[in-house]
Amino acid sequence: MNFRTVVTNVAVLMVSVVASLFLCEFVLRTILNPSDYLSVEMVPDDALGAVVSAGGFDRWGFRNRDVPERSDIVVIGDSHTYGNTATMDDSWPYVLGRLSGREVYNMGMGGYGPNQYFHLFTTRALALRPRTIVVGLYMGDDFENAFLITYGLEHWAHLRALPAEKVDFDIWGAAPSTPSWHKRIRVWLSRHSVTYQLVFHGPLLGRFQGELQIRNVQTRSDSAVSLTIPANNILEAFLPKGILRNLDQGSEGIREGMRITFKLLADMNDISRQNHLQFIVAVIPTKEMVFADYLEHNSNIPLSGVIDKLLANERLAREKTFKFLIDSKIAYVDTLPALKRSREHELYARTAADMHPNRNGYRVIAEAVFDALKQRQ
Repeated sequence: MNFRTVVTNVAVLMVSVVASLFLCEFVLRTILNPSDYLSVEMVPDDALGAVVSAGGFDRWGFRNRDVPERSDIVVIGDSHTYGNTATMDDSWPYVLGRLSGREVYNMGMGGYGPNQYFHLFTTRALALRPRTIVVGLYMGDDFENAFLITYGLEHWAHLRALPAEKVDFDIWGAAPSTPSWHKRIRVWLSRHSVTYQLVFHGPLLGRFQGELQIRNVQTRSDSAVSLTIPANNILEAFLPKGILRNLDQGSEGIREGMRITFKLLADMNDISRQNHLQFIVAVIPTKEMVFADYLEHNSNIPLSGVIDKLLANERLAREKTFKFLIDSKIAYVDTLPALKRSREHELYARTAADMHPNRNGYRVIAEAVFDALKQRQ
């Protein structure tokens, strides 16, 4: 075979592969929702810290098919409300919409916290003329987020009660960076190719890799632990060190973040009353708290001391939070009891890299919120 024939065959093969990939991408985008698979690019914003630049989202940059003229219920929150690890239709705001039969608009975004909730409440949510606004308050990092945004962005300087300090609020990496060429390719593919995401991070390969990570988590990281109880269908991983830092009641920054959070929630409640709206806070616990009965005082689990401290601090933070909500006459729903009742039904993503609920966990949260709304009708 001469050189020209080899070159021709290689060229034909490459063209065929590229054409097949383009066809596959077109078909997948036709039958699937790209926003369920593609990563988003975040760009800096003076008030929110970062916003979505583009993607399979609505014109406001949120995970909905469109922006309606009005919505019966608006839900605001972070990645737990956005629906990380699940499709858009399996996020708890969308499940809440199906359960209630009402129009629900999801204003959740990964990395957001109480400051962003308040900003979106006043600038976007009220414009949809809802009857009910629900804020998803995640115990795992919302207090820390409130501190970081307040002391990291001048837009929120009026909320500061401590001396100003230099704080890095950018958890999204929205600032320009110079990653390696192969990382730039992977990032580009993750934002533009449904095919790439399905092949390398899809449900089949992703689940296999995730379960392997959980089973070997102690050999891969000194910050992660696993809990395996086959008889109870429990195969979970946890990252308690970071969560403990975010809930440490001995930290001045966390206590300041709680003060800021409570003020912003109180302001949103007052505005809701003035506009004759129902305002409710959905308190979402950490994964460690959901499995506390299995984890606490369990010396067989690495980092058991860290986990015990985390749980003690979260209980104290929960007590303070519920006392504030009750004293302020703010309606709320504690989703912990419902999650604990269902924790043997695989509520969280089967991976050691992501601690978010899966579609089952989001369904449980939605049902708890729906029950709370029914009781207040």
